[in-house]
Amino acid sequence: MKNHNFPYPFSAIVGQELMKQALLLNAVNPRLGGVLIRGEKGTAKSTAVRALASLLPQMDVAEGCPFVCDPLGADLCASCTAKAQAGTLVPARRRLRVVDLPVGATEDRVLGTLDLEAAIKKGEKHFEPGILAEAHRGILYVDEVNLLDDHIVDVLLDAAAMGVNTVEREGVSFSHPARFVLVGTMNPEEGELRPQLLDRFGLCVQVEGILDIDSRVEVVQRRAAYEENPAGFAEAWADKEQAVADRVERARALLPRVGFADELLRLVAQIAVDMGVDGHRADLVMMKTAKTLAALDGRDLATREDVGRAAELALPHRMRKKPFQDIGLDKAALAGSMEKGLAR
Repeated sequence: MKNHNFPYPFSAIVGQELMKQALLLNAVNPRLGGVLIRGEKGTAKSTAVRALASLLPQMDVAEGCPFVCDPLGADLCASCTAKAQAGTLVPARRRLRVVDLPVGATEDRVLGTLDLEAAIKKGEKHFEPGILAEAHRGILYVDEVNLLDDHIVDVLLDAAAMGVNTVEREGVSFSHPARFVLVGTMNPEEGELRPQLLDRFGLCVQVEGILDIDSRVEVVQRRAAYEENPAGFAEAWADKEQAVADRVERARALLPRVGFADELLRLVAQIAVDMGVDGHRADLVMMKTAKTLAALDGRDLATREDVGRAAELALPHRMRKKPFQDIGLDKAALAGSMEKGLAR
């Protein structure tokens, strides 16, 4: 059951701490590259992602802009650029959004559409914004991301790599900024993800059903209470939700001041080499994640423990694996690499 007026509170989700942590990390630091949440049905994956929306901070936007332009930013759309030059650009405030990308969405719905008739006859570019425009500076959520059509995957890869969405039709083109945090959920039993898209996710977590009896009872009790009275349930959790939102806001402010010692960079490199990951993206994501973990904990200096926790989130989907081998992380090997780094 969904209630769009009163979504299930993020802080009311029982267990699944690693998943909740990964989502909060991306709310604090959009440059982490998003998160892929893998797990069986009924493990609160979609609930957690949609609940995150109420915890996201406010941001500056250009009033009336369908592309969510930052009025103080450098990459304004054509309309906002014209308004800025004329001195008529009006700033406003709006909460960051979680925008759904349906699995069956058409390319036009994702990219947006150009009015070719207006372009050819009048020389005017009329563009109907799509999902990528809505998601700019926010979170783009794809449920069952492993079931996306290949051509939509290609579109996402291009936009994620360039930070720009370009639509071309019959020699007419239109571009707008499209920087977003990509969050995907999937059930591995329904098929795996293309490697090209898999590597675009900064973090990856595996969620499983809760086996503890008391916790399972708590899940059912809370869900039943929510379905009985969504408004009352949301009100009961309002203080805890606000506490989490405040924590995210403080962490975002602290993040630019978080230090990361050179010895930790060497530890990151040691882990990447020992764990056999390809390229340097894993190193960068581990460093960024460790700093964000420190900020989320209210600290201005990252630690070895932060690096270890970051590796558990940044490496599982980047490990070299054989065909049909499940995505995962050898925690014993990671512990050994951490010890080796300590001994250097």
